[in-house]
Formats: sequence, structure tokens, C-alpha cells
Amino acid sequence: MTGKTAQTRLAADIGGTFTDIVLDTPHGLFTAKVPTNTGQPELGVLAGVEVVLQDAAIKPEDIDIFVHGTTLATNALIERKGVKTALITTEGFRDSLEIAYESRYDQFDLMIEKPAQLIPRNLRFTVKERVNVRGETLIELDEAALSPLYEKLEAEGVCAIAVGFLHSYANPAHERRVRDILRALGCKAEITLSSDVCPEVREYERLMTTACNAYVQPIMARYLRALAGAFQNRGFGCPIFLMTSGGGMTTLESAIKYPIRLVESGPSGGAILAARIAQQLNEPKVLSFDMGGTTAKISLIEDYSPKTARNFEIARSARFQKGSGMPVRIPVIEMIEIGAGGGSIAHVDQVGRLNIGPESAGAMPGAACYSKGGTKPTVTDANLLLGRIDPDAFAEGKMPLDVTAAQEAVAQDIGATLNVSTADAAFGITEMVEENMANAARIHSVEHGVDLSKFSLIAFGGGGPLHAIRLAEKLGIKRVIVPANSSVGSALGFLSAPISYEMVQSHYTTLVDFNLTAVNAVIDSISQQAHTIVQAGAQDAKLHETRTAYMRYIGQGHEIQVPIPARALTSSDITALKETYDSCYRQLYGRTIPERDIEILSWSVVVSTVVEPPTSSAKATSTSSAVSSGERAVFIPEHTAFLPVPRYWRPDLNAGDVLKGPLVVEEPQTTTFVTAGFCGQLDGNMNLILDRTAT
Repeated sequence: MTGKTAQTRLAADIGGTFTDIVLDTPHGLFTAKVPTNTGQPELGVLAGVEVVLQDAAIKPEDIDIFVHGTTLATNALIERKGVKTALITTEGFRDSLEIAYESRYDQFDLMIEKPAQLIPRNLRFTVKERVNVRGETLIELDEAALSPLYEKLEAEGVCAIAVGFLHSYANPAHERRVRDILRALGCKAEITLSSDVCPEVREYERLMTTACNAYVQPIMARYLRALAGAFQNRGFGCPIFLMTSGGGMTTLESAIKYPIRLVESGPSGGAILAARIAQQLNEPKVLSFDMGGTTAKISLIEDYSPKTARNFEIARSARFQKGSGMPVRIPVIEMIEIGAGGGSIAHVDQVGRLNIGPESAGAMPGAACYSKGGTKPTVTDANLLLGRIDPDAFAEGKMPLDVTAAQEAVAQDIGATLNVSTADAAFGITEMVEENMANAARIHSVEHGVDLSKFSLIAFGGGGPLHAIRLAEKLGIKRVIVPANSSVGSALGFLSAPISYEMVQSHYTTLVDFNLTAVNAVIDSISQQAHTIVQAGAQDAKLHETRTAYMRYIGQGHEIQVPIPARALTSSDITALKETYDSCYRQLYGRTIPERDIEILSWSVVVSTVVEPPTSSAKATSTSSAVSSGERAVFIPEHTAFLPVPRYWRPDLNAGDVLKGPLVVEEPQTTTFVTAGFCGQLDGNMNLILDRTAT
């Protein structure tokens, strides 16, 4: 990709159940949703791409850029399906991954079981060496020990190696030497250095991030190279970019080297889309709600920007319990993700309670109504039985649904067990999944100290519009926005993301003892690295750089992010840095601590291409009642009965059309269910804006 604007852009998002494709051309937008090929995910991508290319009547060589997001790295970590990985660390620190934070995530559970480690103890090795916090060598690397260690690695059949020495962020020489020696000995395994993937303080998180990257790196490298080869063989000459967890795009080469940065790539695209729509509609407080086939993702967006973080926990074994997963330090859009999707399986537990997920039927065998061998009741089956989904129009009519199979699954596993009707069982399933999502949103809002009743909800994904209104009612939200092409929202968000990269480097200093020369050298170094990566995909594009310092009072355990100038620091900036820190600290905690020195642990640089802000959404020039395409019997909770409600075909609606619930709005790849408490209108950009009525 060069500095010119890409006119024809292609995006693909691989989910656990469906793969979403978006093709944006000067002549219009084309979308497709196809089942994910779990065995060979690239085949699902290619199948969806073929659909949109045919619909748009263009050839592969006409594509200017391809942006891809995938859950493959996340799924491999969650399901423990990565490669056989070894860890090499400093002598005496073999069990750092096991020790973790030296605490239990649930202090009152005396029988707690920690999740199994990615790297078992017999594959964790140590080498004599030691570097201190300043990067000074205390004990030289024992290079002679590496030859017998290599023989052990070969005997174990290790496919990936994570190397993480104590304080290697301050001096990576020993880690690099280990890599060079192993390569010279003939090691073919992929090697990940902690000083490359996470050059930051905090030993446990750094080792865990390195281990996770090594664990999935060979898998992701094979997949991405296979995808690139398949595209090239089919005549695509465009560059391939990967969506990162932080909301930016990175090059294929960078993604192959650091796949850990892709763990939340799909959901981050959805948050980017929601932020852009919020800006279009002048909605400064938005709750982004993305519900797919396997999971639901909820993110807070204030002042048109998603909240970001440097910490992310993968595969929590206890729902919502911090510390029960694998903490990694990567740039990430902050969100809460739960196992609540269209394919989430409903079941009755041992004490007779109805539960939903986190297990999912996925793409294969899928929901019972898919007729692919699935027999367990899912959320999709429940929506079908409640009349919210048309069995003959699902997936643009290309995938008719089996109502009888859904009835049998729900009646047998839920209805008979709880002694309720099939309709009540189906309604219980949807209510439970919506309550689970509402609880997740409440927890997320409490953690950030916000009142969700002051927020609007933007819903997308294949299941988002189906459940958005009931979720809003549970949360006290008064406005719900369902954007155009909402079913492929994350893939659509990819096309609005900048090419960007963030580099973080730990370098300790205090404001009292501030070494300008050393600090500027560190910042310049990571700035050059970030520029190199971004410019590889955007040679002539205009770039924007932001810099951040991670600061805290001496004696504290955690830092706050403080913006710094995107230039070389001068002596006058030291005073300004303290004033900025005081302002940020006061905003968070309501006070400062006078006379206490401030220390800086790490420095961050983000380089990104400049993305033009969206134009404000046009208001409809006229207002008229929407024309219904017929009626359908839908289960109405307040009447505990099926009642005929109007159905609307969204492609036939016009800007300004007014709708009043209860109703369903159908479109090629999803359906919006609106209760009697909401009415809405389509704006000039065909966003469906639904507001709670006074009654």
C-alpha cells in the first residue's frame, strides 16, 4: 500500500462460527457471511471472497488492500492446541510461571485448581546468567550449557522456544546470544525472545507473554503464509495487513513474528466501527455490543475513542475472575468478552438451574437447526422457535433452518428437564443469555465508574441486533443504534483502522534523577522501530506519532499513562512532565501526594497512519411510516404468547422511515428484534436508531 487512497478494499474476520467478508468498492459495499472452516480457515476466507467478488463483478487484481482479523491465536490458547513449547530462563526462576502472583484468584476457595500451564515443568529449563535492573551483567551467560540443553530440546521434539531472562528488557544481549547459539547448533524450532515481544518490567507477565507468543507462533506462521500463498495463486497482488488487538493494522511479516498481538484482532475491529459511528452521530458515550456465534464482546467508548490498556487476560477459567487466566502485556482495546453467542449451548445444571455457555456448538456441528449433526439446544435454536428468525431467510436464504430439529433439542434438554413448554424453554434461554451479557456490562461499567443509563448502545455482529433491545432494557439504556451492514461489523471496522504499531520499552528513572540523554536515546530507538514497521506498509502515507510515559509515585505498585511531547525532551519538559502527571493523577484519584518523588518505568511510542474523521451522519430529509413486508408470529414476553408483528425487509426501507415496536427488521445476514417499548427511524446513512418510548 502506498500513500494513495485504496479505492477497492477487502476485509475478512474469522470468528468461531462464521467468517465475515466485506468488499468496499467505488461502486458500493458487498458483504458475505460463510461458515468458518475450522480445519483450514483460509478456505472459508477464500469461499467468502469468491462470493463478494462475483457480486461486485471485479477480479482479484482489482483489490488494492486486504485486511484480516482472526481468532485463531486466541482459540489455540484457550483450547491448549498450540505447539510443544519449551522455556529457557535464568537459573533459579524455573517456576516463575507457576508461582505467578503468589496468590489465588479466589481467596475463599480452598479447593481451587489453577489452570494447567502452557509449558509443563519438564520443558522449563534454566541457564546460569544474571543481569541487574540497570542492564549491568552480574553473571556471564554459561554458553557451554547450551549444547547439552539443545540436545534435550531435540529429544523432546520441541517446536517452539520461549527465552526469558531476568531484566532482559534492560539488556537483551544474553537472550540474543542464546538464540544465535541454538541456531548455530542447528535448532529449527521457532524462537521467541522476551526482549523482543515484551521488553518491559514485571517478570511474570513478560514470561507469560513470551510463552503465549511462542506457543501459537508456528501455527499462525503456517496459516498466514498459507493464506498469503492462496491469495497470490488466485491473482491477488494487494498487500495483506492483519488487525491487531490495539485497533490498528500491522504487516503480515510483523504478525507472523508477534501473533500474540492478534489475540483480540476481530473484536477490536468492532470497537473501531462503534467509535466511528459514535462520531458520525455525535454520541460521546457509547456501549459497543458485538455478539457473534461464539462470544459476546462489550466495550466502553467515551469521546469517540475506545478505552485501551496494556494488560489483557486470556482464557479466564473462572468467569469474570481476574487472575484466573493468562495475563499478557500487549496493546489492546479494553473490553469484556463472555461465552455468549448464537452457538452457545443451553443446559440445566445439577441443581436444576438453566445455564447458557460458555461451551459453543461453533461452526461444526453448529446449532441443532443447522442440520449439520448438532443435537444440543443453542441460542440460535431458541431465537428460531420464538419467531425472531425466519427459517427460510437465514443467511440470505442459502442456509434454511430446521425448526423441528430445534424444537426437539430445546424440548428434550430444557423443556422436559424443567417441566415447561418449549416456548417457555426457548424464552428462558434468550433471557438467560441476555442477563449474562447484562451482568458482564454492569461489571465492566463498575470497573470504570460509569453510569450506563447515560450511554447509547451500538449493536452489531450476527446476534447483536437480535438481543440489543432486551439488553438495553435490562441496563436502563434509552437508545439503541443498529448500523447498516451490522452483521459484519468487525470486518467493516477493519476498513476504518489505521496502519499502526506500538513499541514499549522499560527504562527506569525518577524526575529528581532524570537523565535526558539516556531517556531520549530509548524513546528514539523505539520510535525508529515503530516507524520502520508502519512504513513497510504505508511508504508515502502521512504518519502520526504519540508518546506516553508510565509513571507512579515511588513506593506505589502500578503506573498511570501520561502523555509526553512527540519530540526530543528538554530540561524544561521535566517540570512539565510533573505537572501533567499531577493533573492525570488528580483526575483519577482526586488528589496528589506532595513532596513525593515520581518514577517512570516504561516509555511508549505509537506510530500510525492518519485516518480522516467520518462525516456527520446525514439527517433524513423527510419522515414517513415504514412499509411492512408482512407479518410473523413472534413470542411476546408480556403476553406470554405468540402474536403477529410487522416484519420489515431492511434493504427496502428508506431514510426517514419510522418504525414502532413490537416488530422485526430483517436483512440478509441478521435480524433486529424490537419490543413494544421502542420506536425508531432510519437516518440518512441508513443507521437504524431506536429510542425508548415514554410508556
